[in-house]
Amino acid sequence: MNSEGSQNTVQAFGALRQLTRRQPRRMERCELCSVALYSEHPHLIEPSQRRLLCACDACALLFSGREDAKFKLVPRRVRKLSSFHMSDADWDGLLIPINLAYFVRGGADGRMSAMYPSPAGATESLLSLQTWNSIVQANPVLDELQPDVEALLVNRVGHARGAFPAEYYIAPIDACYCLVGLIRMHWRGLSGGEEVWREIGNFFTGLRSKAEVVAEEANA
Repeated sequence: MNSEGSQNTVQAFGALRQLTRRQPRRMERCELCSVALYSEHPHLIEPSQRRLLCACDACALLFSGREDAKFKLVPRRVRKLSSFHMSDADWDGLLIPINLAYFVRGGADGRMSAMYPSPAGATESLLSLQTWNSIVQANPVLDELQPDVEALLVNRVGHARGAFPAEYYIAPIDACYCLVGLIRMHWRGLSGGEEVWREIGNFFTGLRSKAEVVAEEANA
């Protein structure tokens, strides 16, 4: 594609983005029964596809506590782990290329996956099981992670910049997907731009405000 064609493509996407922003927001509906939903509503996940579905309270209740069902109910509880133990060496040993990631266990095979957000969406990183097992041993709260629906969400961006302490949460998987979506939507250029970092900051401010603070003594 020549430079003129490339410029026209960029302008076309820009016009489409502006048009999309001007459209009234469509009412969300339950993806199982089609009933209209409130802005705050439950989510279900289809683990085999890693796909989230919006659900009404009645449909969500059908899948509550059912491990053998096609869909699993995503919990709403958020826990901030105030005494989580992870050294810089531990983090480096996990081989995560950025300072944001979430860790989720698959229910079918029990495999732990390390995912990090990127401009292209969620990217899976090879996980050093030896390092991960050491982290779990030091932090027994990780044994409580519900497969498929909860994740350890790690924010070490401020820590890496020497500005804020690292943050560790046990968060619903839909919150992790939300973070991935924000980064994919707002990332600009090579460094992301000011907008995406502002959105990331707002995301963690909101998560922090609804989180239950959990203090647990780490194992030696």
